[in-house]
Amino acid sequence: MKALFHSIAALSIGLFAAVPAMAGAPSPYYGRWTVNEDKPVWTAKGRMYRTIDIAPCGKDFCGVSVGDKASCGAVLFRFLAKHANGEGELRGHAKWGTATKNVQIETWETPAESWPGGREIDLYVGDGHDFGGRSDNMPKFHGEYKRIGDARCTAR
Repeated sequence: MKALFHSIAALSIGLFAAVPAMAGAPSPYYGRWTVNEDKPVWTAKGRMYRTIDIAPCGKDFCGVSVGDKASCGAVLFRFLAKHANGEGELRGHAKWGTATKNVQIETWETPAESWPGGREIDLYVGDGHDFGGRSDNMPKFHGEYKRIGDARCTAR
């Protein structure tokens, strides 16, 4: 039994080590996220963004596409980890088909009555960063996500 305990302890220590200490707590962006819609409609390029894992990747923070059977797919975006440890927004670059577009992610606490997970994110992919206006900067993709668990896919 003692050998089993040491194996489990080593595994749990390894899991906690995979999440960088960011101001004393894991990033609010960390986790497995899925689109918060009952019947979303997907384009070929947007389908990769249906479920994503956001997790540390080296000194950065990456978003990885998650397939229907929880298979890990392509790396969709990357941010510096130092920017992923608070409320507000992240800006960077994302994969969109064969092109690279701008990405912006916003996060906030959610009241327990609207979503028991307690946190949501909005993800925008497009040409600019002013995604609220009616201009050339309108997003090519926008998704509202709910957190459904821990990230299991990491950047390759």
